[in-house]
Amino acid sequence: MFKHEKALLHEVGVERPNPNYAAMLQEQLGGPHGELKAAMQYLSQSFRIKDPALKDLFLDIAAEELSHMEMVAATINLLNGHELNASNATVGTIEAHVLSGLNPVLTNASGELWTAAYVDVTGDLAADILSNIAAEQRAKVVYEYLYRQINDKKVRETIDFLLNREEAHNTLFREAFNKLQETGSLKDWGVTQDSKLYFDLSTPGKYFSLNAANPPKFESPQ
Repeated sequence: MFKHEKALLHEVGVERPNPNYAAMLQEQLGGPHGELKAAMQYLSQSFRIKDPALKDLFLDIAAEELSHMEMVAATINLLNGHELNASNATVGTIEAHVLSGLNPVLTNASGELWTAAYVDVTGDLAADILSNIAAEQRAKVVYEYLYRQINDKKVRETIDFLLNREEAHNTLFREAFNKLQETGSLKDWGVTQDSKLYFDLSTPGKYFSLNAANPPKFESPQ
């Protein structure tokens, strides 16, 4: 069961309407590294998780990602303003003026529709958590790109909040990964000689080796 609270997770605002900025933010609404992708990925992965603590974590983060999506959509609404005027729109925002009546739709910044193909689910906790860590890292990178290009103080405050929440999720998934130990695809890690071979196929130099056969672990940031 999900409950919706009318207040946003974090207040949003804009200094003035800017349809181009609205188009840019669409990337985090319906893009491959956006909030809907994250929410659907973590929710879908949770369906088969038997560990109650890990299941709870996945559902908590999925629910928060939906609240991020709501914040992004609210900001897009403010940036689009209230007047249908396609002459103010770039290629990526034409749809908002001629199809959706300025309603934020589930597309990326170029108007391409969101797809479930963005969602990664394997049923193996180690693989899924590593995918989620990468997803949170990529989402942060996109928010950093947006922050550099959007010159609106209030929108930047929203982006700053969201990218820091992605960092929090990243840290939580890293903590969860460290709890898996010898389970799923982490069982019998590096037990054969083939798993310990490194082919040095570029010269000069050999900078890495596979002498240690331990699965990866993460240290929590200080």
